[in-house]
Amino acid sequence: MTITRMYQTFLEVVMRILRSTVLTLLLLVLLISESWAGQYPVTPVTNNGEKWRIGYLEGGMYPDYQIIFFRTVKGLMELGWIGPMDLPETYNPNHRQAWQWLAENVRSDYLEFVGDAFYTSEFKADQRVRTKQELIDRLSKQNDLDLILAMGTWAGQDLANDEHSTPTVVASTSDPLGSGIIKSAEDSGFRHLHAKIEPDRYIRQLRLFHDITHFRTMGIVFEDTLEGRTFAAVADAEQVARERGFELKTCHARNSDITLGQAAREALACYENLAPQVEAMYITVHRGESLENLPNLLNPLLKNGVATFAMPGSEFVKNGVLLSIAHADFAYVGRFHAETMARIFNGANPSSLEQRWAAPSKIAINLKTAETIGFDPPFDVLAAADEIYDHKTGVSQR
Repeated sequence: MTITRMYQTFLEVVMRILRSTVLTLLLLVLLISESWAGQYPVTPVTNNGEKWRIGYLEGGMYPDYQIIFFRTVKGLMELGWIGPMDLPETYNPNHRQAWQWLAENVRSDYLEFVGDAFYTSEFKADQRVRTKQELIDRLSKQNDLDLILAMGTWAGQDLANDEHSTPTVVASTSDPLGSGIIKSAEDSGFRHLHAKIEPDRYIRQLRLFHDITHFRTMGIVFEDTLEGRTFAAVADAEQVARERGFELKTCHARNSDITLGQAAREALACYENLAPQVEAMYITVHRGESLENLPNLLNPLLKNGVATFAMPGSEFVKNGVLLSIAHADFAYVGRFHAETMARIFNGANPSSLEQRWAAPSKIAINLKTAETIGFDPPFDVLAAADEIYDHKTGVSQR
């Protein structure tokens, strides 16, 4: 072999090594970039010197939407995006008015809650179509909003599509996966979309309820639609019923396309029908199962010694339900959404951020209700309880 040929062979070997090294480095960069996805700061930043403009969409007026919204605002306040301010402590059933109040009173160098960017479908199917189209048109044509807070299943479904690309944070949904908002717990399926998901949340609730009270029959009320069954976690209730061997008794009550008064009356009719037939009742997310209607719903249950568990949280226990998970006024949820928004404003694409979230395991129990229905709470339950209510509105917190 000549010296020239040896030199060429040597160069070829060196080039192969270099190409291999470059490819390896590129792969490492990609892997590192992927591992850093979502690791964006939560520190306040402007939108190139301007304020980030936020809009809001809800399926209708449901108390949890407003509560979680203001807890999210509180989270943004804690992170420094909003100046200190007193937030409303009582629920305002006029959600548009509550949004407008915040838009006019918030103090921030970084965020603007746009006054005319409040959208609601009022839980009416025909209005939902119009509201969705109006907002989609604004997002795709005017492009004057930087982020949308989508409250509830309807809102999440209406923005989980390719008709726009505005970052969207979906909150207060019973099951974003089962309702088709996201593709999986790991990936929303849309670059602009993020939805908090709590895998097995309601299964854990139902198992806990059964572990504590050992009921043999449980009632559940829901609208017999895909959304209605999702709101009430019916599939989870059926799964736990099969696991534990108890009987599930159901009753249908409309939730959408009717007035709040009609929803309340239909839910009450179901409760009166189920109360003599069951030992336990799972109170879910239904417009008729509101805090305002709760005293009416509890009457037949208390008379029949029925144990109750509230899916929405401890505010229901404060008002007479036997058990729930203590939510600490949704503060943890609000902080999660606030941090998600902050990372998006710092450059993260919503789908790269963690969607899975687990509520702290905190029990809330009402001892007055336990006494009324003749239930003696086990000592370990009392020892583990974080919120113990000893009458209808009083509470001792640990």
